[in-house]
Amino acid sequence: MSREIRVIQYGVGSIGAEIVRLLLEKQDVCLVGAIDSDPAKVGRDLGWIAGAARDLGVNISDKTTEVLKTKADVVVHCTSSHLADVEQQLLQCIDAGLSVISTCEELAYPFRRHPQLSEKLDAEARKHGVVVLGIGINPGFLMDKLVLTLASACQRVNAVDVTRVVDAGCRRLPLQKKVGAGLRPNEFSKLVTAGKIKHHGLPESAAMIADFLQIRLDEIRETIRPVIAPVRLQTGFLEVQPGHVAGIHQTAYGISSGQEKIRLKLKMYVGAEKPMDKITLHGVPDLQFQISGGIHGDLATAAVVVNSIPLLFDTRPGLRTSPDIPMRHFSGRFE
Repeated sequence: MSREIRVIQYGVGSIGAEIVRLLLEKQDVCLVGAIDSDPAKVGRDLGWIAGAARDLGVNISDKTTEVLKTKADVVVHCTSSHLADVEQQLLQCIDAGLSVISTCEELAYPFRRHPQLSEKLDAEARKHGVVVLGIGINPGFLMDKLVLTLASACQRVNAVDVTRVVDAGCRRLPLQKKVGAGLRPNEFSKLVTAGKIKHHGLPESAAMIADFLQIRLDEIRETIRPVIAPVRLQTGFLEVQPGHVAGIHQTAYGISSGQEKIRLKLKMYVGAEKPMDKITLHGVPDLQFQISGGIHGDLATAAVVVNSIPLLFDTRPGLRTSPDIPMRHFSGRFE
């Protein structure tokens, strides 16, 4: 590709802003539009809202249809974790003839949880000749795509075990709230039951691994338990009292004939010691891979999204996932 890529940013929250700042470092990429429904952001220059501390000449608008009429190539979509909540947003982008990269976690591998909606998005994308790609660091890379990449060194894979440990105290406030930091245990339990406390995407990662490694699963189970603070903990945003919730211990299990074939374990809490990401493949040969300190979710999500943008132009139209693209670093200039 020899011309610049024109990008519309849809959603300018924490992750959207991180992506905008990274896009500004890339040559041959031009931000041409921005969409957000927050009244405090509408009408303001994208550069200041995204933390770039300068005017970009792109004002944020809540008039989605009008912005999507802008001459563009790609929409970077960062609004919600739930696919059903963003269905119409995605369809609007597709109808405008624009490819979409979305950080919606349920879009990273939606075929098991949302089979009918997946078929609809795929059909509409193929009809309009565009690509819809759900991607991120987790899901979309760390606990699924990277697992599949490592599995290429195995003759056979019998079982998969992935553990991610994250110190939520070093992350943004929305994430600390998402894992329930500071809540009393009974408050945590109520919000888990209501579906308001959890990390989204572990079942999607388990399904992706199972399908591509041809591991037949009868079901995918998920458990969410609190991690209780033994002492007072303080972050830059909130305080966790002893006996209160510091975060979550969440696990997805892929079950086949009563046996665990896939186990994805996420420990994300304030004060977590020795953050790391570890992948263990049981097979021929056994394989273990560990990243001490772990991958920073926000920085890496922005990187994965931006690095994937040029790949859309060599990808068949339709609904695609991370195994469909040859992920690599994008320096920002085209050859």
